Amino acid sequence: MNHFFLAAVWLVCVVSPACLLGQEQRELEQRFGSQVQALVQNHCLNCHDAETNAAQLDLSSVQSLEHVLEAPQVWQLILQRVDAGEMPPAEEEQPSEQQRREFVAWIQAFIDAEAARTAGDPGPVLARRLSNAEYDGSIRELTGVDIRPTRTFPVDPANAAGFDNSGESLAMSPGLLTKYLEAARMVAEHMLLTPTGIAFAPHPVVTDTDRDKYCVKRIVDFYAQQPTDIADYLHAAWSYKQRTERELAELTLAEFAETQGLSGKYLRAWWDALHDSTIEYGPLAKVREQWQALLPRSETVDLRDQCVAIRDYIVEVRRLFEPKFDNLALRGVQSGSQSFVLWKNAQYANHRRTADFRQLEGLLENGQVPDVDPDLVLPDDVRQREKFQRDCQIFCQLIPDAFFIAERGRDYLDTPKEKQEKGRLLSAGFHSMMGYFRDDQPLMELILDATEQAKLNALWDELNFAAAAPRRQYQGFLWFERAESGFIRDAEFDFARPEDPDALTQPVIEKLAEIYLAKASRGGSKDESTAAVPVQAIRDYFQNINQQIRWVDTTRATAEPLHIEAVLALAQRAYRRPLTSSESDEVTDYYRELRAVELLSHDEAIQDLLVAILVSPKFSYRLDLLSDSEQPRALTDYELASRLSFFLWSTIPDAELLRQAAQGDLHEPEVLKQQVRRMLADHRVRGLATEFGGNWLDFRRFEEHNSVDRQRFPSFDEELRSAMFEEPIRYFIDVVQQDRSILQFVLGEHTWVNRTLAKHYGMRELTFINDEWLEVPNAHEYGRGGLLPMAVFLTKNAPGLRTSPVKRGYWVVKRLLGEPIPAPPPNVPELPTDEAQLGELTLREALAKHREHASCAGCHNRIDSLGLVFEGFGPIGEQRQVDLGGRPVDAAATLPDGSQCDGIDDLRSYLRTQRATDFVNNFNHKLLSYALGRSLQLSDQLLLSQMRDGGQLEPASDDASYRFVPLIEKIVTSPQFLNKRARDQ
Repeated sequence: MNHFFLAAVWLVCVVSPACLLGQEQRELEQRFGSQVQALVQNHCLNCHDAETNAAQLDLSSVQSLEHVLEAPQVWQLILQRVDAGEMPPAEEEQPSEQQRREFVAWIQAFIDAEAARTAGDPGPVLARRLSNAEYDGSIRELTGVDIRPTRTFPVDPANAAGFDNSGESLAMSPGLLTKYLEAARMVAEHMLLTPTGIAFAPHPVVTDTDRDKYCVKRIVDFYAQQPTDIADYLHAAWSYKQRTERELAELTLAEFAETQGLSGKYLRAWWDALHDSTIEYGPLAKVREQWQALLPRSETVDLRDQCVAIRDYIVEVRRLFEPKFDNLALRGVQSGSQSFVLWKNAQYANHRRTADFRQLEGLLENGQVPDVDPDLVLPDDVRQREKFQRDCQIFCQLIPDAFFIAERGRDYLDTPKEKQEKGRLLSAGFHSMMGYFRDDQPLMELILDATEQAKLNALWDELNFAAAAPRRQYQGFLWFERAESGFIRDAEFDFARPEDPDALTQPVIEKLAEIYLAKASRGGSKDESTAAVPVQAIRDYFQNINQQIRWVDTTRATAEPLHIEAVLALAQRAYRRPLTSSESDEVTDYYRELRAVELLSHDEAIQDLLVAILVSPKFSYRLDLLSDSEQPRALTDYELASRLSFFLWSTIPDAELLRQAAQGDLHEPEVLKQQVRRMLADHRVRGLATEFGGNWLDFRRFEEHNSVDRQRFPSFDEELRSAMFEEPIRYFIDVVQQDRSILQFVLGEHTWVNRTLAKHYGMRELTFINDEWLEVPNAHEYGRGGLLPMAVFLTKNAPGLRTSPVKRGYWVVKRLLGEPIPAPPPNVPELPTDEAQLGELTLREALAKHREHASCAGCHNRIDSLGLVFEGFGPIGEQRQVDLGGRPVDAAATLPDGSQCDGIDDLRSYLRTQRATDFVNNFNHKLLSYALGRSLQLSDQLLLSQMRDGGQLEPASDDASYRFVPLIEKIVTSPQFLNKRARDQ
């Protein structure tokens, strides 16, 4: 006997049994015996008694209304199947139509009465840990980096509704607790102590070189983001001069620069130089002349190209004014010694905006006129020559030979710059020694405003502080001068060794400086007249490195309380509410214990504090919804903030949401709706798209999908798989943020693609910039649009070497329409795994034979036809005309209601006209279950009805009905969402 209608639905009702009240109760009790119990005894107990227990359902104990109250959800399903005529099965004796009507009417009356009596009940919410996705999302929100510490965790199990965000499924085991501890330690390894608090790197920063990598990259990235292209300023200055539109005419030069993403300070400098008629000689005079002659853009002339040509001229000419500095020389001291290398670096850094005429004069003295500009010949007249040089100085002041140096080779080797080593970011250019040199003064002076200057200064301070750069650089100096140079190999220098921590103290550094300088002075220079410079360079080196080391030591001591404050602030965000005074005391007391008793360093103690916070149940558990009083009560605003954030973002509340909670008005309907709209517009709504959408539509783990035969389908690579996974997420976010009708999920004619997916879909007319995603509003013209023909679902629901109308039809029926489909019975005959091996049969014919089995027909009659309409798509969602066996594809089918359907477009029409209500009801049911974090119960029926009825507009249309945002607002303003149960319910 086919009992599919009750399979897997024996749900235990979580509401305590209670009797209906008053006249309604008495009427239901009076009708129970004749209209319910009699039919159950005569037509159900053959299969559903204690002995047979078909579908794990025993109705023999149902003797009164109280027994029905114990499992109301089961009776909802009984109602559906009996009302549809599916139960009792056709081969069994049938009740009369009157008996059936009375039975259905009684159950419906019971359900309506119970739903009304319990309407708004918050339901039971069990204590549970954060799901893997919530934990990863919360860590991302806390740290600002995507560490994903749960990647080694077991997959979270789902509850009966298909979601992994409820206490029904998220239990904690000893093994999992160990993984939570490991995850917390992993996060701590990403923590970096800074002069003002703590930061987190995208990679572990447990060693000095790890911290180097993080800090250096931040500085280099900052440099790369700065607008230093001179062509942009020439173009902007010309555009500002020619402005005619009213809104542009009213802009100041600084405001216009901001609209162009340029430095207002530097654009002003260029504007002044381009209008300075006192500049008569040299390259700047020629640049001004060329700029004033610029032509507006036409079909043959591009203004931007003209500006680039002027810039290229500037860059070429500027090389003629670059200074050249020779290495320092002192007997016994190597030219690669830190003091000499840093002196030479400083000379170049201090002269980046200076005109050096030696190179130009040398060319002219040898009779070589520079190729780039014959007009660069110095005038013979003394006064004109002085004016020429002043104008060239202005040119070099405006255009430095470099705004910053991000890479530096070992310049002291006197190899040409183009042949020097590359890739040593921010390097000082030492040999076999760590050390950084800051060379960005032109950027500071010409481009950056005060705020940006402070940010860059802070980044350099962070490098010195977090990576202990001065200390390590000086240790490298001691090693080099002893092992490589040998200058301090004498016994008198034995007190200063790189492995001795005392060598970094101020007295020892000062003592070494004195002895080192004495020896250097005794050695003298080959040219005694120049000895003062290298000696002074050595003296400056010791003074500077000592100051830098002392700065780090002092700043570290000053920063220690700031680090504790930062951890406390992080704990407040992790706990999603203000800390109590006792909680703050616990953190600080634990820190003192770690330092005084465990003898940990400050860095180690701060790491342990972070680990303790992350393994605390106050972070890793959802405690905000647990019953904590004898009476039902409203959530506090902080509890509401957490519930809202985990619902819409799958992560902890952001600063704005916590700030609103602190004001105490988050629970007010209009404030709550305002926050909902803000949160849905935020990029973090991807959490809802991935966790709700991914689990509802069963593609959440598609990035691990490996059933595709890569040899038969070589185009299915990692890029295509990732693009397939991304498409429904982008589509879901679009529906949310454009507040579209939820019917657009199944009826939409647009989609989103990147270059890889567009190629797979045959959208050859589209052009892409890098990895961007584009909306395709007319995707239906390519056979796409909406969820139905997305490759991710077509591939996920195919065995690999053939399509599967069964799986694809099941996906539509189960995931989109919400029909309960039981697991297949044992010993079901299997279809061939390879479409090419079906022999003379088509897949359609093989399925028809499959349905000849009585145990299969019941379900397959409902799902196969809906799957056959997808036959125009192959195993990886590619469009096709023939199957893998070379047979023509047939996508026609007779649907369960007898209507004819041929392909995706007809399926859309069927869903629009016949099943739209089913889709809406299922979507609302899934969304509400996900939002509440529990299976639904009768007390939710009124809210579901309000969601359905409130979303329907007249006249109904795919675009106007059932818009997404009002559904969310209806949920978050409901009693179920805003309240929690009493402890004894």
